[in-house]
Amino acid sequence: MGWDVIDGVVDGAASPGSVEGVVDTDRYPLDAPGSPAWARVVEGARRELRAVGATVLRDVVRPELQGRLRAEGDAVAPSAHTATARVNVYNTDPDATLPADHPARVALVRRNAFVARDRIPADHLVQGLYEHPGFRMLLAACFEIDEVHPLADPYSGLTLNVVAPGDDHPWHFDTNEIAVSLLTRAAEAGGTFEYCPGIRAPGAENLPAVRAVLDGDRRPVRSLALRPGDLQLFRGRFALHRVTPVSGATARHTAIFAYSDRPGVVGSPTRTRQLFGRVDGAHLAAASVRSDTLLD
Repeated sequence: MGWDVIDGVVDGAASPGSVEGVVDTDRYPLDAPGSPAWARVVEGARRELRAVGATVLRDVVRPELQGRLRAEGDAVAPSAHTATARVNVYNTDPDATLPADHPARVALVRRNAFVARDRIPADHLVQGLYEHPGFRMLLAACFEIDEVHPLADPYSGLTLNVVAPGDDHPWHFDTNEIAVSLLTRAAEAGGTFEYCPGIRAPGAENLPAVRAVLDGDRRPVRSLALRPGDLQLFRGRFALHRVTPVSGATARHTAIFAYSDRPGVVGSPTRTRQLFGRVDGAHLAAASVRSDTLLD
């Protein structure tokens, strides 16, 4: 049974098994794989992912529910871990033994904040989307893989990224191969998503190109214009990416859905502590599952 929408508000709690009434299922038929509408979405997404390394599915969340989406983000944003940190693009510990021109020797200041999944209530719309089978099936088809797996990480599988006015999210790579995000609140100005598609690949760090971007080379840099309710897909483990400084009076909020093409992925304790200010037993006990030998 779907949720009833009355004056832009969903009457009834969200659940991981039900997104009817939340997603525009005429455009994005989560329950009809192989249908003409499904095929149009998948073919378009594949074409853009192959050509430019990213794609945007517009208005995945129905416009009448975007007010609730924004309000739910506003409700949890105060629980974001907001400590400023000096990091590098790999979010690894400093290593003075690396060559001076290694990208990991470039110190960046991370001033954005993350709300961990365990701080996002189960009835929030983004929780309902994250593990929904039809949603994951559509994503897998777009990425041309057999299946996308929610992370085993209790914090970073689903997060809310909060970039306050004056802050940014500096250049970085993701732990997970598959990056999916949903803009829930736009900044008044700034907060542009920029990325360098395919700048590295499994077994090929391409250190000179990464360092060149950090030194100001704009040639490989692309940007995406996003609106609240838009779903963004890209390969975040292989694309250097960032959010430019936010200006104005409004913070930028993005729900980040982290998936992998294999089960069991857990973030490292170092990176987890950087992002959330704490670690769980899962981070200390479980070896992270990677499909490559790249720096994190």
